[in-house]
Amino acid sequence: MKIIRTNAGNPDFAELVKHLDAELAVRDGEDHAFYAQFNKIAPIKYAVVAYENGQASGCGAIKEFDAGTMEVKRMYVLPEHRGKGFATQILTELEQWAAELSCNRCVLETGKNQPEAIALYYRNGYTRIPNYGQYEGVENSVCFEKVIPSLP
Repeated sequence: MKIIRTNAGNPDFAELVKHLDAELAVRDGEDHAFYAQFNKIAPIKYAVVAYENGQASGCGAIKEFDAGTMEVKRMYVLPEHRGKGFATQILTELEQWAAELSCNRCVLETGKNQPEAIALYYRNGYTRIPNYGQYEGVENSVCFEKVIPSLP
């Protein structure tokens, strides 16, 4: 697998996000419109795309949340590439990039209807936090954070 750093203008990233949105529309059901408003890719400056044998297989992104914190967004791996550790590698690359941007923490939101994502974040050292911002009081949302080590 090869991971490249890019931005929201990358056509492979945009195509993977279309697959992500289609899957989330099914998983979220009637709640999808609420979540979709917070998942526009246009403002994303920091995105990664994972390739296997030249095929775009997964993606993720970070965006500024507050001073010293990046929010992990748009994490997705195509179904046929799941179970190979791609999501962990994508997440690790995003955390590394956040550290390079002088951030010391990542936060994220996922849905209760995404148990695989929840398990991924726990496996990778994220801890559950109270729902933040637009997710406060949203029953279906689960928020996490991880302190990331600063670079030497």
